[in-house]
Amino acid sequence: MDTTSDPRPLSGRTALVTGAAAGIGRACAEALAEAGARVYVVDLSADAAAEVAGRIGGIACVADLADPAAVDALPDDADIVVNNAGLQHIAPLHEFPVERFTQIQRVMVEAPFRILRHTLPHMYRGNWGRIVNISSVHGLRASAFKAAYVTAKHALEGLSKTAALEGARHGVTSNCISPAYVRTALVERQIADQASAHGIAEEEVVERIMLDRTAVKRLIEPAEVAALAVWLCSPAASYITGTSLPVDGGWTAH
Repeated sequence: MDTTSDPRPLSGRTALVTGAAAGIGRACAEALAEAGARVYVVDLSADAAAEVAGRIGGIACVADLADPAAVDALPDDADIVVNNAGLQHIAPLHEFPVERFTQIQRVMVEAPFRILRHTLPHMYRGNWGRIVNISSVHGLRASAFKAAYVTAKHALEGLSKTAALEGARHGVTSNCISPAYVRTALVERQIADQASAHGIAEEEVVERIMLDRTAVKRLIEPAEVAALAVWLCSPAASYITGTSLPVDGGWTAH
């Protein structure tokens, strides 16, 4: 399966993408389907999941990833897992709501763990699997006011490395993609929160906060992240495992 020459290199594969109704998840679902995979479109929003699934010929799976029972009920026959779903809350550490911190860890750490625990046996039986964890530059670096998100993304990086070590002898690779700010609804919602937390105007947030540490002064597009996810499923990336690929415009070069 060579993504450089075969227009549908993932034909016969099944992918499960969380948070697949919007943003990076939707872009990944679309790109994987275009590459030939059958895609489980997992999202909390039933209507949005159904729309994406209908458009790409996938299967909508409505699930609240903060509910362990709902996560455990997801399909277990995926050859490719893209752990993408996430949420954000901006607050000083000493004022951070405990219940919100717990929810973020459940969605962004426990749910990926449960999904991998559920799907790895299938990958092992087929001696092939690809795990793509959508981490963040915040899985490699910290920022103020994002205690739960930074903690969750650092944990996801560790989970990904463990899966890589255990899965290697079964033909399974596991990697993180760690982007800086991507042009998604999640990022757009942060602008007002960041403005409040830092005491600046909303129009200053992108320039002064979001792009301050990047050399490339623009937001990343979801399709750019999705293209890398598909590439990680290709033979060209079969020796890449247990690593994190920063798509951060030079943020981590500092």
